[in-house]
Amino acid sequence: MRKWRLEKSMSSENELKLIPIYENYMEYMIQTLIKLPRIEKFSIGNEYKCSMYKLLEYILYVSKIEKEKRLEYINKIDAELNCQRIYLRIMYKNKWINDKKFNVSITKVGEIGKIVGGLIKYYVKNNKE
Repeated sequence: MRKWRLEKSMSSENELKLIPIYENYMEYMIQTLIKLPRIEKFSIGNEYKCSMYKLLEYILYVSKIEKEKRLEYINKIDAELNCQRIYLRIMYKNKWINDKKFNVSITKVGEIGKIVGGLIKYYVKNNKE
């Protein structure tokens, strides 16, 4: 019984920890996207922002829906993060963002990805039982 309580609190803690980390990442990326060249700001920048807002919705849904459906939303979060990684690489390869911004952004996405990966493992394990 004690182990169950510990595991339950660990998953809730990770879900809640994800919100401020993601907010920080969004603020940083919005400032980065504002500085893109004009044409790119309205194309890839807009796609990136839409992806960020969609991901934020998924993160907020995870803590509100029943446990059995959470894995579906966590997988959607993971897919959106992968899209954002691709957008970042495109911006970097085309020199629309510099090395520093790319490295900071990729590090922040990686940190979020680790939390999401932990949540996926947790829910895969607990949905089988």
